[in-house]
Amino acid sequence: MERAVIVKVAVSAAVYAIDKPYDYLVPEPFLEEAVPGVRAVVPFGRGNRTCEGIILSRTQGEKRPGLKPLLDLLDETPVLDRDSIALALWLRQRTFCTVYEAVKAILPAALLYRLRETWVLTEAGQALSAETEITLFGEDSTLPYEALPDGTEALEIPVPSDGTEASALSLSDPRTRDLLHCLRSHDGKSDLETLRIVCADASSLLRKMEQAGLVRREAGAKRRLGKQQRRIAELALPARDALASTKNAPARSEVVKFLASAGQAACSEVIYYTGVDMSLLRRMEKSGLLVFSEEERPPLPIADEADPAPLAELNAEQEAACQIIAPLLDRGSAQAVLLHGVTGSGKTQVYLRLVRQALDLGKTALVLVPEIALTPQLLRRFASCFGTQVAMLHSSLRLAERYDQWRRVRTGEARVVLGTRSAVFAPLKDLGLVILDEEQEGAYQSEQSPRYHARDAAKYLCARHGAVLVLGSATPSIETAWAAEQGVYRRAFLRSRYNRKSLPQVLIADLKEEVRAGNGGTIGSLLRRELSENLERGEQSILFLNRRGSSRMLICGECGHVPECPRCSVPMTYHSANRRLMCHYCGHSQRVLEKCPACGGWMKQVGAGTQKAEEELHALFPDAAVLRMDADTAGGNHEAILSRFEREKVPILLGTQMVAKGLDFENVTLVGVLLADQSLYVDHFRAAERTFNLLTQVVGRAGRGEKRGRAVIQTYTPDNDVIRAAAAQDYAAFYDSEIRLRRLRRYPPFADLFTLTASGVEEGAVLRAAVRVRDTLRGLPLPGEPEVLGPAPAPILKVNNRFRYRVTLVGRNDHTTREALGWLLKEFARDRENRGLNLYVDCNGMD
Repeated sequence: MERAVIVKVAVSAAVYAIDKPYDYLVPEPFLEEAVPGVRAVVPFGRGNRTCEGIILSRTQGEKRPGLKPLLDLLDETPVLDRDSIALALWLRQRTFCTVYEAVKAILPAALLYRLRETWVLTEAGQALSAETEITLFGEDSTLPYEALPDGTEALEIPVPSDGTEASALSLSDPRTRDLLHCLRSHDGKSDLETLRIVCADASSLLRKMEQAGLVRREAGAKRRLGKQQRRIAELALPARDALASTKNAPARSEVVKFLASAGQAACSEVIYYTGVDMSLLRRMEKSGLLVFSEEERPPLPIADEADPAPLAELNAEQEAACQIIAPLLDRGSAQAVLLHGVTGSGKTQVYLRLVRQALDLGKTALVLVPEIALTPQLLRRFASCFGTQVAMLHSSLRLAERYDQWRRVRTGEARVVLGTRSAVFAPLKDLGLVILDEEQEGAYQSEQSPRYHARDAAKYLCARHGAVLVLGSATPSIETAWAAEQGVYRRAFLRSRYNRKSLPQVLIADLKEEVRAGNGGTIGSLLRRELSENLERGEQSILFLNRRGSSRMLICGECGHVPECPRCSVPMTYHSANRRLMCHYCGHSQRVLEKCPACGGWMKQVGAGTQKAEEELHALFPDAAVLRMDADTAGGNHEAILSRFEREKVPILLGTQMVAKGLDFENVTLVGVLLADQSLYVDHFRAAERTFNLLTQVVGRAGRGEKRGRAVIQTYTPDNDVIRAAAAQDYAAFYDSEIRLRRLRRYPPFADLFTLTASGVEEGAVLRAAVRVRDTLRGLPLPGEPEVLGPAPAPILKVNNRFRYRVTLVGRNDHTTREALGWLLKEFARDRENRGLNLYVDCNGMD
């Protein structure tokens, strides 16, 4: 039998239940370039749907009948090397994702392609006249076509003869005529998106037309690399004319009113303040109401230090920590170390020293931080020491910037990578050191498939490359502290602040007393007094409230009605900046209600967010500037906000958890926690740990310069052990209490919690599916002492019109358990009763 080159391809269109390497034939023109790590365009499934895939391996074998060929190659050289392919396979095995989902997580977005399916009229299709009526039947192999335009020879149109397409195509069908007309009006060629506008079920009709030989399919690919610009909208007509033309269209009228007052604005701002979506703005542009323009964005500042600065001198504790960790870099074997240092102890100086040693040994280094807001400050410090060897990777970079940084790493131009969670996939060669700063943070856990934790990915990388993993924290996760206590990890301590600076004095304010005194605001009397003193001394303050928006919700004072999101089972948050109710889960936005739709009573604001706190600060201190930093104001401008806070000595910085950790400002002497209970009393086994970590971290932002720091924690439960331990900065007391509870309840690190979440649009079907999942799990032969709990509704039952129920498996995260869960996911997808439902698995998740 004829020999051929066959490649195994991970296909993007394959869902988890059918995800496996598929064999494809390599045509003659692609023999040299079709190697592992190169992406290809392939036909997939019965309909030969055009989709993307990545070549995993290549072999010589016998040419089998029915083997489909590669259609095209998307890369001239491999985008993934052997190590990256192994990482993708590891992600699939650990996180129950498809191989291609793992590939998309590893590659920068700028390298991803958007496949474009284009349909072209064949000679037969072009010859058809608009008046022709003809029906093709699946039973016939060919059908002579006589009614052709004058001067055209008769054509025979082939039709499937297997009976599967009976009455396959009728040219008298108006949908078919519309498609033909659309193709002719576009010079015989049009993309699938355009044809779907003409006919909703264009895909199936086009396949029938393809079988009849009237059209052919062409696949094209377009890189997602975009310009470093943002889109600006402005009115194309005078405001009066635009308002007149939209008087019967409320949503369009809102856009016109906003732009009439603003002149021009970024599309993202128009969407926020009016509640519309981008598709409406595009339709308004097509109808001549709006004009779009592009505004150039400033490029990413790249480190260009020609002469790196010398490293700072270490104190005795820092030197001792380096003496524990540094010798491990020379061994070439995987090691893990917990660097446990109080806030302000100078962990960054230790990181810099370790990175320098790794570079001197000819190795590369990866430094991860939990929040994008932390990267600008760290970039400056690392760039001052290592110059252009530093690259920065995080999700707020524009596509072109991220690709440029990724390219610098891949070519070896940058040997130190600094970034957030996804930077763990940076293509570093000769990896010698991985650092996770604030390793306890939930931001290291991905909430999208693949649902990986950066700490686990870092462990894998260190094991594969023989590198050293340093986990730095003032408040290590319980699992990490337990591993260090058991000797699995080594441990180094930094017990005092750098240069012997004292920890902040912490004051606890009882909010119950504030309510009794008639103060219902977010700023209590103690914190107000401390802020006033700071303003008089010209010192700066950071205030922390982990809820954006103005009020937590609106409520009717008469009947208690609370406006909920129509797509999610949560109350909508009131935003005073745009006077709208917004859902923070699905993005739904609607006008604020002044009167109750149920009884007509007046709506009242309940709770507080950062917008309301900002308004209260302006009322209390009208002469003091306030900077707000949350998801509504930052929008990728973290560096600009923090730079202004430092440069202009703005008195007050108010924000969500973006301001709670990693920031280092010498003039900040006061930190205020506006509501410490917010994350404490929630239904999650990590609630106490999260609250302790947040409070400890934010309190540590004060007093990092020469002046003594203070912190005020406002709480309704001042006697709670977690809040008391955080106020005292006593991690040992908190850990001793928490580890006892974890052991009693079989929580990590004493067992692993697998959460299996079923979701769908019909609640009853989701609940029944969750019950079947529970019963199946209880029948599986799992190792250890497994316990299956549930089903129970997710903390937020409905998100974006999908109900969610959960089943929890308490067991061991070993190969046998993962194999069993993988089998369960595939069986769930194959079960016809589960049509329209999804099931995914998360291990020890943060949600």
